Amino acid sequence: MKKNITRDEIAESINVDFGLTKKDCLEIVNDIIDIIIEGLQKNKIVKIHNFGTFKLKNKKSRIGRNPKTKEEFVIKQRNVISFKPSKNILNYINNN
Repeated sequence: MKKNITRDEIAESINVDFGLTKKDCLEIVNDIIDIIIEGLQKNKIVKIHNFGTFKLKNKKSRIGRNPKTKEEFVIKQRNVISFKPSKNILNYINNN
């Protein structure tokens, strides 16, 4: 099983494919991530054509339970990010 992909690995792939400097490639990757984060903060949704949709969702507080001790506690309200891949991505994954 492959480990997570890092920003450096994405930048290295861009460097190999396009021949840009590693520093420029890392800046591109960081800029893309920053744009997604800013879009989520402003609009709560970011759609990338032929890739997928990131959505910011609010989770209400709820009662949780420690499975070992059965002790109950409150899980605080929080925001989570969900991702729904495009049909193109799903087709590519399911056909390869």
